[in-house]
Amino acid sequence: MKALLTPQPRYAALTLRLALALMFLAHGATKLFVFTPSGTVGYFASLGLPAAFAYLAMIGEIGGGLLLLSGLYARWIALALIPLLAGTIVTVHGHNGWMFANAGGGWEYPAFLIAASLALFFLGDGRNAAAIKG
Repeated sequence: MKALLTPQPRYAALTLRLALALMFLAHGATKLFVFTPSGTVGYFASLGLPAAFAYLAMIGEIGGGLLLLSGLYARWIALALIPLLAGTIVTVHGHNGWMFANAGGGWEYPAFLIAASLALFFLGDGRNAAAIKG
């Protein structure tokens, strides 16, 4: 019981890393399997962005999610994904207001994910959270 009442930053970092990994994987998979690559490219084109950005977003979200899930360089991967999130604020969500419930989704959610990514970078990746103490 005492362990539950004591702060556990390693478990906090692990939980944060896994949550971010699943979020990035879900968004990348949606672009790949629901919208399809051609649909994603079309949407990016409607924003005036080059097709390459659509592929980079899918690779970044899926690859970044997998790397976060594995714990491999997780702090640095979280930091590297921040420009992708900032790009969604600048190109898509920023003009829709703050609340993500607004039409078109506001910038609240990507801003929170930037903060969560920064928190993971500063906190650490939590890779050793499940390590058995000898």
